[in-house]
Amino acid sequence: MRALTYHGSNDVRVESVPDPVLTQEDDVILRVTATAICGSDLHLYRGKIPEVKDGDILGHEFMGVVEDAGPAVTNVKKGDRVIIPFVIACGHCFFCEKSQYAACETTNPDRGASLNKKDIKPPAALFGYSHLYGGVPGGQAELVRVPHGNVGPFKVPGSLADEQVLFLTDILPTGYQAVLNADVVPGSKIAIFGAGPVGLMAAACARMLGAETIFMIDHHQYRLDFAQQAYDTISINFDENEDPADLIIQHTGYRGVDASIDAVGFEAKGSLVETTLTTLKLETSSGQVLRQCIAATRRGGIISIPGVYSGFIHGFLLGDAFDKGITFKMGQTHVHSYLGELLEAIEEGRLQPADIITHRMALEDAARGYDIFNNKQEDCRKVVLIPGAKAMEDKQLVTID
Repeated sequence: MRALTYHGSNDVRVESVPDPVLTQEDDVILRVTATAICGSDLHLYRGKIPEVKDGDILGHEFMGVVEDAGPAVTNVKKGDRVIIPFVIACGHCFFCEKSQYAACETTNPDRGASLNKKDIKPPAALFGYSHLYGGVPGGQAELVRVPHGNVGPFKVPGSLADEQVLFLTDILPTGYQAVLNADVVPGSKIAIFGAGPVGLMAAACARMLGAETIFMIDHHQYRLDFAQQAYDTISINFDENEDPADLIIQHTGYRGVDASIDAVGFEAKGSLVETTLTTLKLETSSGQVLRQCIAATRRGGIISIPGVYSGFIHGFLLGDAFDKGITFKMGQTHVHSYLGELLEAIEEGRLQPADIITHRMALEDAARGYDIFNNKQEDCRKVVLIPGAKAMEDKQLVTID
């Protein structure tokens, strides 16, 4: 089969690799019909996530049709059309029984060994996301082996196009969990830092839940303009205003927003000190956005963090957070918990996640898609890849507004 493989920082290639095979009785083989490049994939692309090895197949946002299934699979059958949550969960461990699927303690054998802390329960395995998270081959490929076929695959109706349901795999439930963690209710005032795909999905979900005011903060004006048009957000460009929190405070009666959502994560553009410390490997994440969140959020408010963080940060300002009585909620998404209600919202037209797509490309053009997305070229918001489609010439690249 053809698949997108990793070969070092800024080097991904579509190559021919062996087809996956059933290895467990509850495995499923999926023929991928659509997959996407996630903002989290860019952390891998830039070489920022450890334990990614040459030849690893990337991709954790994908869907398709069941090609084959092991004898223990009862929930889906050959020919079923399904989306696959990016979190791999067993469905029966201590955490899965609490619907905390991203903490599944059975699917990731690698994390404890790699940290030499075998007594610590690892996080759940993820598709295509380094050997820290199981080293499971990802979905930017023509075929994928899906473990735990009775738990992960989620059937979707044929009346909905792939693009309408593809983001149920990750960014839509991630944005939804972020606003649930932020306790968004009718009348809420919130700030979303980062107008990438997760930030945009958070804005869509916040509007659906009745948020009154949404401040959207980002470096890229084209993303801010889309958010304002699609979700009626108030734009703040970080490049034009170095202290968005101050502006937010001024526009909320000098109180602050009820909640801030950090949809940026550890690669936020930091201070000179942070940049130097990161270069010297004395810290691993920028605290710039978190400091802004603390400053922008009212006393007794919430900071919700769907953005990926790695290791430790400089200048966290814990004292300020303590003084304001702020609650932090964060972590990987418990995707399985939200699929039914989000699918219903899509079917009813209350959510239209496909609106953020700007680029549709053949899988063969995936390396170019990564380059465009990484460098914010062509006003790129989201790239969807179609396995099996004929490679497109540059002039034939399909974009939409």
